[in-house]
Amino acid sequence: MSSTNNVMGLSKYIMTLPQTKISLFTMVFISFIIGSISFLVDPTPGTFTQDILYGGTAGFLIFGLSSIMSGAITQPWVNSLKGRKMKMKQSMFLALFCMVIILVIYLLGCGLSSFFEANYILNSIVFGCALIFAVRTLIIWGTSNINFKNSVAISAIQPLLIISMLVVVVFLTTRLDNVGYFSVFGLFLKGLIALAILVIAIYSFVLVIESPMRKNLGVGALELLSLFISHITEGSSALEGVFEDIGEPIETLVGIISFKTSKGIKALFLSPCVHPGPIGSIGGGNMPTTLAERFDNFTMVTHGPSTHDFNPVSAKEIEKVEKTIKDALDEISYSENASKFIRVSENNAKIGFQFFGNDLLLLATFAPKGFDDIDFGVGLSLMNLAKTRCNSKNVVLVDCHNSFKGEAGRVLPGNKEVFDLMDAIEKIECETKGNAIKVGCSYDPMDNFSKAEGIGQSGLKVMVVNVENQNTAYILLDSNNMVIGYRDSIIEAVKKLGIDSVEVMTTDTHSVNTLAGGHNPVGSKKKEEIVESIINCTKKSLDDLEPVSVGCKSARIKNLNIWGPTNSTELVSTISSIVAVSRIIAPLVLLTALFFVFIWIFYGLF
Repeated sequence: MSSTNNVMGLSKYIMTLPQTKISLFTMVFISFIIGSISFLVDPTPGTFTQDILYGGTAGFLIFGLSSIMSGAITQPWVNSLKGRKMKMKQSMFLALFCMVIILVIYLLGCGLSSFFEANYILNSIVFGCALIFAVRTLIIWGTSNINFKNSVAISAIQPLLIISMLVVVVFLTTRLDNVGYFSVFGLFLKGLIALAILVIAIYSFVLVIESPMRKNLGVGALELLSLFISHITEGSSALEGVFEDIGEPIETLVGIISFKTSKGIKALFLSPCVHPGPIGSIGGGNMPTTLAERFDNFTMVTHGPSTHDFNPVSAKEIEKVEKTIKDALDEISYSENASKFIRVSENNAKIGFQFFGNDLLLLATFAPKGFDDIDFGVGLSLMNLAKTRCNSKNVVLVDCHNSFKGEAGRVLPGNKEVFDLMDAIEKIECETKGNAIKVGCSYDPMDNFSKAEGIGQSGLKVMVVNVENQNTAYILLDSNNMVIGYRDSIIEAVKKLGIDSVEVMTTDTHSVNTLAGGHNPVGSKKKEEIVESIINCTKKSLDDLEPVSVGCKSARIKNLNIWGPTNSTELVSTISSIVAVSRIIAPLVLLTALFFVFIWIFYGLF
């Protein structure tokens, strides 16, 4: 559990970068301002106006213009090497970030020079260039999926341009006499040896952290990072290629409930025991939408019992789920009767159930107590128990996934919660005789909400089932879980419409998880607006009520390629181990290298 949380926590470092023009303006502005300040700090005689103009111009030429040129060169060079496609805004922001680093060091050098009446300015610039070279190498090599040699060459652009521009400015102006004795050969030699020290340190560090991932999973950590960033920034599905290599085939189930009128199928209620992960549109991340769009009628894709072990290795695996459902629809037997919706409970476990003919629908939740995915093995045992107890050929189980606790809330074999669910099922009164059924449906894409509010592409779907004048609302949000307590607020609001029973579910879509923080449960933002949308959608479903017949089927999905329990655990634990080791090794290796670089630059021969 902790390993998964550690890995998910890395997503907090994902950020939205500013547009190219903002980075450009910032580089011009900051370099001019810092250049002016450095001349004001320097003890060399000069008027205030001269310090501002000469210092600002020198700062812009040496640092600003060089950084802008570096950003303009880096992006097409990286893209020409067929690695991860880099956008210009990414290249310019990297140049801006590195420019800020070297400007801070330069300004510190100016201040120390003034305070100690010594000359640390040139050495501080060279040291700053060495530091940004290390930063650029780690970022470009780690995110662009190009080899180390090319990464080093591209990373050297900005520091070399800065030093070259420094040489040009020194020889074109007499105002920069504050640099003291100036040797072009010595300057470049200092820089090149400093860069060589850092190259050795960076390569050694990455070699150490790469080996566990490559040994265990056959893919390098940097390659995996690059492909992940490619998906986040460009929507690339190249990451699926890695998962396909480590995946394994299984058989699992999909629960199908079909409601039809004389005109054909009116609505489908699906519960695939396939996990909609891992993230974004990778694998099954957007399965609730992808699968629903494969059918011409109103389709609710709920969350069947499954964990990240059951993540499809690629989006094309969803086609197997689709085919299984369509084949099963040809075999379904329909009934005209259904029972009322009833809820039973044991401790925190709650089971809502409704018979359709002799078949049974189960909705499992622990709300308001927090929980997460119900394991497939647990779900299978619950379905088999219900089959045996109620003599139902088909049992469809839904993990309502509606009270967020995170990975620590998973319901696994042996947990106390499993026995609570089993005891709740034992309380079901298996009287399957029912009455005529009516169904009304409504769909709201919720286009005015975004992933930031926890709403995925499928928005909101509501189905109202009427049996013996009892209206039951099945509410499905395309979200990854729900803030604790939000379910109760929704139920309270919907019941005011004359609805007798309500259950609120989420699809567990991971398409909303491309945001910083990893988890993104619905209900943390725009709570009232979302409730209002649910109320309106429920009203439309009530207006849409009409008589239907209903059929159920629990079908087997064969040869579905998934991560598998071994690979998913190994992937998460390996990444977690790399992160843990890197937190110790990275500062040790890089700070040691920078220490030697510092000694060489400030106390070397030149």
